[in-house]
Amino acid sequence: MELKRVVVTGLGALTPIGNNIEEYWEGLVNGKSGSAPITYFDTDKFKTKFACEIKNFKVEDYFDRKEARKLDKFAQYALVASDEAIQDSGLDLDTIDKLRVGVIWGAGIGGLETFQDEVLAFGKGDGTPRFNPFFIPKMIADIAPGNISIKHGFMGPNYTTVSACASAANALIDALNYIRLGHSDVIVTGGSEAAVAPAGMGGFNAMHALSTRNESPETASRPFDATRDGFVLGEGAGALILEEYEHAKARGAKIYAEVVGGGLSSDAHHMTAPHPEGIGVVAVMENCLRNAELKPEDVDHINTHGTSTPLGDVAELKAIKKVFGDHAKSININSTKSMTGHLLGAAGAVEAIASILAMKHGIVPPTINHEVADENIDPELNLTLNKAQKRDVKVAMSNTFGFGGHNACVIFRKLE
Repeated sequence: MELKRVVVTGLGALTPIGNNIEEYWEGLVNGKSGSAPITYFDTDKFKTKFACEIKNFKVEDYFDRKEARKLDKFAQYALVASDEAIQDSGLDLDTIDKLRVGVIWGAGIGGLETFQDEVLAFGKGDGTPRFNPFFIPKMIADIAPGNISIKHGFMGPNYTTVSACASAANALIDALNYIRLGHSDVIVTGGSEAAVAPAGMGGFNAMHALSTRNESPETASRPFDATRDGFVLGEGAGALILEEYEHAKARGAKIYAEVVGGGLSSDAHHMTAPHPEGIGVVAVMENCLRNAELKPEDVDHINTHGTSTPLGDVAELKAIKKVFGDHAKSININSTKSMTGHLLGAAGAVEAIASILAMKHGIVPPTINHEVADENIDPELNLTLNKAQKRDVKVAMSNTFGFGGHNACVIFRKLE
């Protein structure tokens, strides 16, 4: 059967550097750091005292008090970002066939803060199981797409993908394939996460995964820099409206880009560390190029996973050199995590959006906070260091990898 073409017709974002698409893009091109001291809880006894929190987010601006009490932060973020994307898409919700509209969402953890608070409260009690009746529906990871579909009446496929930090990219690829195969006309996809909580910070600190650059949090996320010491935890959501091309064209929709391919692979190596030679990353990019029916030299821009960890950054760049050969030197490579921090299950969505906006505006956002060259990284690679660069991006790739060795890669193409 002939596969349907799939395009992006709407975008929504709630990030540590901007609470909507316009603010997010402005933050990206200006090299804005979202990292700052944590305001949500007392960090006095924590190794890491900073994170990339959402700024100036007032729940009452989006939800009434009764509704807000039923939603963990990660679900609140999902609803806010998806609402922006739906509005941006121009979909007529009164006339669209809602049986043909789905919601496929990514979350690596889900309602961590809800789980933490309920268990702590139980532990302080006398053993009587007094739990909030909304404990379970607030905490489960699949509740975000459930709430999006309930709000808008979307009755197509509805579920959450969970693959740690690759979750949102997996959701994007699933959405792409559902539409390609003709099962849906439109899918709201993306991801959200809200793990900046004592359990999240303490857990990642225990793994030695987080930067401890407490004296300069705004420069702590420094992908590819020789002095990098771990990632910076972020939170937020990214949402994309994926739509069958002819369906979008028939209603005169604005089209940002075409989604031309998705690739998956596994490192099959270690619970948290990448393979040092990036074997799984080589496989996922090759799989994605093959799926998109593109050659390595077609790619202009790669938004890397680039978390700012000592092992991960080097392994990914080694893999890029192996897949792209000499052409790797001609690609604008960057890591927007240098600005947003690591949004875990939402990373694949916010970074896909950054790739699409780079294509739209002809500007590749920078990798900020780079000061010291790493001798393990090829100096001829263009890592878009510290300042945005103008570039006519026709094809952009977005890489996302998760603990457990989950690798996902998505390719977007400018629609001529």
